[in-house]
Amino acid sequence: MYRFDLSKTIYILAAILVSTALFASEHDVEDIIAKQDELYRSGNSYSKMEMHMVTPHWERTLELEVWSKGMDMTFILINSPKKEKGMATLRVENEMWNYLPKTDKIMKIPPSMMMSSWMGSDFTNDDLVKESSLKEDYRYKIIDPEEAREDLIYVELIPKEETASVWGRIVISVRESDYLPVDERFFDEKGELMRIIDFKEITMLGGREIPTVMELIPLNKEGNKTVMRYSEAKFDIVLDDEVFTLRNLRKKR
Repeated sequence: MYRFDLSKTIYILAAILVSTALFASEHDVEDIIAKQDELYRSGNSYSKMEMHMVTPHWERTLELEVWSKGMDMTFILINSPKKEKGMATLRVENEMWNYLPKTDKIMKIPPSMMMSSWMGSDFTNDDLVKESSLKEDYRYKIIDPEEAREDLIYVELIPKEETASVWGRIVISVRESDYLPVDERFFDEKGELMRIIDFKEITMLGGREIPTVMELIPLNKEGNKTVMRYSEAKFDIVLDDEVFTLRNLRKKR
């Protein structure tokens, strides 16, 4: 007859808790989140990239240049195709503007539109200019999901009460070896998975190993996806503050 051994059960549970605590202590969640925030923009940075948008009805590709200064300033310039050439986006701290060269007008983007589509892509304004910070705007912890890979670490992020976000939570998976992102999963407030960003093709650019391809798939838009591909990146460079001004935004190019 089987006899329940309470002491053995307590020992097993204690061992599980200790091993979980040891795992968490080996991997500092603060370091993981900081790496995600700074991955493409530590210090001053410059990059060239291609954004390819796909829908069931059309496809188009934008060629972009991006300048950033820390976490507070971003300038994005569209160089191609001809129809969008010269369009630009500027963020300085909590303010953001778009420039439309055909009408020579600067449009200020209100905070309520930060989660809106950027230039018709599946990425939002916030995705591109990084107005929000994972470290500052979310609560986070390492989790152990049921279907987990042994070589990955999973971090769950919940927006703080004062954070303007359409997401109920975000789950980021990173490589255990170097904290480089593998994917990000975004859930709405009801817990439904709404979109996935996959990070691919890890390459050395600008002296830093980074995923050079980000593929965003919105699960509520069948047949849609947006792929961003970095072709050039420079980090910790000298940038003039003039880059991040309204004057530069409407500069003729």
